[in-house]
Amino acid sequence: MSGCKPDILWAPHHVDRFVVCDSELSLYHIESAASSSSELKAGSLRLSEETTATLLAINSEAPYMKCVAWYPKYDPECLLAVGQANGRIVLTSLGQDHNSKCKDLIGKEFVPKHARQCNTLAWNPLDSNWLAAGLDKHRADFSVLIWDISSKYTPDVTTSMEKVRLSTGESETLGVVTKSLYDLGQNDACLSLCWLPRDQKLLLAGMHRNLAIFDLRNTNQKMFVNTKAVQGVTVDPHFQDRVASFFEGQVVIWDLRKFEKPVLTLTEQPKPLTKVAWCPTRTGLLATLTRDSNIIRLYDMQHTPTPIGDETEPTIIERSVQPCDNYIASFAWHPTSQNRMVVVTPNRAMSDFTVFERISLAWSPTTSLMWACSRQLYECTEEGKSTSSDRDIATKMRLRALSRYGLDTEQVWRNHLLAGNEDLQLKSLWYTLHYILSTGLFKNKIFANQQYAEDLDQKASTNKAALVYAGIKAITKSSVGTSESFKHSWSGSDKQAEVIHYSSEERCLALQLCGWRKKGNDPDMEPFLNTLELDGEWERAAAIALFNLDIRRAIQILNKGASTGKDLNLNVVAMALSGYTDEKNSLWREMCSTLRLQLNNPYLCVMFAFLTSEPGNYDGVLYENTMAVRDRVAFACLFLNDTQLNRYLEKLTNEMKESGNLEGILLTGLTKDGVDLMECYVDRTGDVQTASYCMLQGSPSDVLKDERVQYWIESYRNLLDAWRFWHKRAEFDIHRSKLDPSSKPLAQVFVSCNFCGKSISYSCSSVPHQGRGFSQYGVSGSPTKSKFTSCPGCRKPLPRCALCLINMGNPISSSPGTSKSDEKVDLSKEKKVAQFNNWFTWCHNCRHGGHAGHMLSWFRDHTECPVSACSCKCMQLDTTGNLVPAETIHP
Repeated sequence: MSGCKPDILWAPHHVDRFVVCDSELSLYHIESAASSSSELKAGSLRLSEETTATLLAINSEAPYMKCVAWYPKYDPECLLAVGQANGRIVLTSLGQDHNSKCKDLIGKEFVPKHARQCNTLAWNPLDSNWLAAGLDKHRADFSVLIWDISSKYTPDVTTSMEKVRLSTGESETLGVVTKSLYDLGQNDACLSLCWLPRDQKLLLAGMHRNLAIFDLRNTNQKMFVNTKAVQGVTVDPHFQDRVASFFEGQVVIWDLRKFEKPVLTLTEQPKPLTKVAWCPTRTGLLATLTRDSNIIRLYDMQHTPTPIGDETEPTIIERSVQPCDNYIASFAWHPTSQNRMVVVTPNRAMSDFTVFERISLAWSPTTSLMWACSRQLYECTEEGKSTSSDRDIATKMRLRALSRYGLDTEQVWRNHLLAGNEDLQLKSLWYTLHYILSTGLFKNKIFANQQYAEDLDQKASTNKAALVYAGIKAITKSSVGTSESFKHSWSGSDKQAEVIHYSSEERCLALQLCGWRKKGNDPDMEPFLNTLELDGEWERAAAIALFNLDIRRAIQILNKGASTGKDLNLNVVAMALSGYTDEKNSLWREMCSTLRLQLNNPYLCVMFAFLTSEPGNYDGVLYENTMAVRDRVAFACLFLNDTQLNRYLEKLTNEMKESGNLEGILLTGLTKDGVDLMECYVDRTGDVQTASYCMLQGSPSDVLKDERVQYWIESYRNLLDAWRFWHKRAEFDIHRSKLDPSSKPLAQVFVSCNFCGKSISYSCSSVPHQGRGFSQYGVSGSPTKSKFTSCPGCRKPLPRCALCLINMGNPISSSPGTSKSDEKVDLSKEKKVAQFNNWFTWCHNCRHGGHAGHMLSWFRDHTECPVSACSCKCMQLDTTGNLVPAETIHP
């Protein structure tokens, strides 16, 4: 427009056409681009990678434009009203439209009595012949004029007025209208206006100092509110009582039902606003633009309460988008495409942009992912069979729960097989717990095995029991000053060199926990080496044999491993070992020191590091991070003195805690340090399943009371419930109560007498299952199956079963719908309880019930309560009772 920045208008009935108006009107056709690399046609502009715009027509016959409004009806389709600086309104057209109606309207002028600027135009959406115009103030004239475009021109118009020619066959006449249909807003200025869609007779106008609602049925009265926010009034297309307006840097939201004060005031940037527009395809989404800015700010009022309260302000979600890098002159929402807009810069560069919705994610317990974007709902499920290492931790835990992971207390080491056997840290963890439990040290949950403690010279047996809980680091720390050094010669070799070994009761215990000893002081390594050979761990077996100074046994293991065809290079390593010499300047030591780093297997590397190390300096072995922690700890217990050993174990423990390496449980034990280590592991992996089972295996009560441990346990229980693994969760609770008696819950529900209120059960051991619909309760029975047909307290009779009409407490006979398997259900092996069919069962809604077996049989074929005249649908009230446990459903 003349002296103004360009603006954009979409065609009301052509979703692929829009007009850019500044000093002239330019009509564009938007279409999909064939490809991003294709050449543009003449007159085309690229708006985005997917769309281009082609110029169709230009109209430069309406000078001094201040505002433009597009005719809302389809016929004529390209009729526009142009407001000029002198207050005139000219009807013009774009494109070729030769129908008679368009010919009569194009070029028609509507002229106010006194010339002043036309600020805004608005077509009535219902009566399309009405055009409202907002003008500047004049002391003797009105500022809101409503014209009827079907009105005849005024014949007595003065000749000084500019002439507009109307083609009427062969003659030409003047088409100027000076008589308006309605005159409103005397001695005031109108800056913005819009028709209210709920009634064609209501017009909302932003006057100089107030917002006014004019009712054309009674023009003498108006409803108004004093405010400075009178610019850019616009109605939410999805909520007809919500209106937005702005002033300077503030956006004000109004509710026309409570027009006396604004609902919400949004403070923008310090720069003044230039445009505010509601999204026509998205409820409650408002876009705003400030002057000299390349950012459009969005306000999502989707969560605004309806109706809006008197005191509380609606909450909004605010965000910003940047459609282009240059300053934005104006923007326009696309009328039908979801969240799409076209922006234009001051130099008429245009961009097609889509505002993407915030994505709301929902992750199901079975690891399927669902999200909402725009009006679409998407679901992503895992396709194909992925490897175990690629699965999400939730999927892993779900599969482990199905395989009863963590519940094997007889052979604890087997739990790592149930976990998939590829996780070396889990393998180390469960073997550590296996070695601890297999020694008998944790059979008593308060103290360690007393007999074993007495064997350790009968010194402070209870203290040594506590040391076992604290891990190897605390065990070896207590032996400072008590370790003895011994010189050992190489076994099976003619070498005369001697190597210093260190030994103490605590070191022997540490070796036993590392798996290097079957008993405390038994030096026989043969069973352990045979086990490693059976598992195919030839390199590890050879290294451990070498660390125990049996070089000939190490060479035999390597040769045996090479004969299996696993690695023919083992023969070469065996040959290299056979040439060992203790001479410091020998060529053998020099070559082995240089070439050992080229070996891929860490155990082969540390074998030569050990043989070429100086006495007391074994860093090449101790700091080989790819070597198992238990083997490094066992090596340190053999070859380091007390000071070196404690310093090394302290450093190694800190490394394990910081990285959350489960192998470090061997050092920390299941103490507070162990909880710190496990916390890092859970933070890194999310594996609350392993954390829960590990802490329950042998932890003292003070550790189980730790908030972190309780959180892991409850999180895992909630996971099992979310997966509908209710039986697995019950097994976990039983397992937990055995290892931690303090976690066993007390009875919370019991059957009471309607007359005296006392419990009718002799024992509280029969814990009921309580659902939302039905509750069941079993009464303790004796071996002779004595009957309880009355309250033990007041001797009043118990209620009768709604089906068999026998007093509750009587054993029931088999009914046609009762299966024998149901009658034999026994919920405890330790304490006898009544068979499930005899349990008390009643509906929480209608209070009717009876024997559980009879109720189950009845509701297999019926939906309503068995009591006459009772229409309660009892079983349908129990939402969880209709769900099927998912333990048998594999992913």
